[in-house]
Amino acid sequence: MRMLIKRLRSIQIMTLSVYGLTPIPFSDKTNIYEFVYISGKALVQSIVPSCWGLKETRMIVIEDFPCKSDKIERRYKKMQHPNSYNDNIEYIEAEVQDDYSDDSLFNISSWGADLSFRELANMYEDDELVKPELQRKYVWDKVEASRFIESILLGLPVPSIFLAQAGSQKLIVDGYQRIMTVYDYMHGIFSSDKKVFKLSNSEKINARWRNKAFSELSTDDQRKLRSTTIHAIIFEQKKPENDDTSLYQVFERINTSGRTLTAQEIRNCVYQGPLNSLLFELNENADWRELFGSEDADNRMRDIEYILRFFVMKTDVVLNSESKQISLKKVLNEFMNTHKNASIEIIAQFKSEFERTIHLVSNCIGVNAFRNYTRNKFSKKFHPAIFDAVMISAFLIDQHGTPLPEVSPDKHKELLENEAFKDSISKRTTDIHNIKQRIQLAGEILFGVNLR
Repeated sequence: MRMLIKRLRSIQIMTLSVYGLTPIPFSDKTNIYEFVYISGKALVQSIVPSCWGLKETRMIVIEDFPCKSDKIERRYKKMQHPNSYNDNIEYIEAEVQDDYSDDSLFNISSWGADLSFRELANMYEDDELVKPELQRKYVWDKVEASRFIESILLGLPVPSIFLAQAGSQKLIVDGYQRIMTVYDYMHGIFSSDKKVFKLSNSEKINARWRNKAFSELSTDDQRKLRSTTIHAIIFEQKKPENDDTSLYQVFERINTSGRTLTAQEIRNCVYQGPLNSLLFELNENADWRELFGSEDADNRMRDIEYILRFFVMKTDVVLNSESKQISLKKVLNEFMNTHKNASIEIIAQFKSEFERTIHLVSNCIGVNAFRNYTRNKFSKKFHPAIFDAVMISAFLIDQHGTPLPEVSPDKHKELLENEAFKDSISKRTTDIHNIKQRIQLAGEILFGVNLR
């Protein structure tokens, strides 16, 4: 497909060409789905699992565009993922590198489709196109959203989106910001502030469209925006029908413009149901927000994953495991898959367990409950393995009916400076021995209770 597009700035002609190439491998298990080629530079946009049986790699070639290639590269990255996040969580390499594979279970089909924004808007209104429950909120500001609309009006190609077929509906896996920006603009209201959506009155926006609502655009520009197509990569898990753990791994291998989905973002797509809703509800708990260290929810859902981790770490699957080590991702996935449609009674029990335990920990230890102690001061970062130790020991002791005492600063420091405890929260943190040891040490040193 080849087309010439006249656009503003210098009234130059931009040549945009789309080619289908023999699939290009990115790694042993992934292929490049789409890349943009401009000024001799390839900008990889989408990487997908090789198990999809990719038919081709899409190459989008841009020539004669009246601005530098680095500006287009910045625009492309902004189109997909404009915001980074501040990291207030301790890095544990063994857990970040945790991986497992059930490739033999894969029976995935995938296909591509070019959908106009008019079609996407209609699908969204008809509930045929849905975002996973409580997916990342709309985060673009007015300038970012305006730049995206301007890019479409300029004729720049829009990065592909990912959709998952779920019965008669399609879930938005990646691309929510792009879809909703155009949807909001066409409907006149900006999601972030609920005000009339006019493009930013900024010099960053071309004067032709600056400070204009959709209704104020020329008829040609309105038609262009509605009819512009965005390439959708749609996939569906065929088998196993009642187990979404394979689908999780498909999501995990999706990589768009160098950004992979986090583990919990994937679970949020794959394991929707009452348990998923509960995790979001619990994530707003005031005690939890204070102890996690941020009033605002993590925009990559890592805080939600730690709440899930609490439910998993106290189960027999972990505490009575005969294995030497667990795959943390796998046990978290299996727990969500097993309980995603849990009964009202089970959900109520889960809710009570977390709320009671986090409240007890907050009262007994305080704001530094899940922080390490180094160089004579408490860290400002949340520590996942310390969270395990404190929360599970407090839960188990409370379950036995033993009151939890108030923990003195000296006792707290004693635990964090204990050599065996330090090893258990920093080395091979998914070894069963180390999980049990840090829970037992927290029970003994903090609360004076033997959990062995």
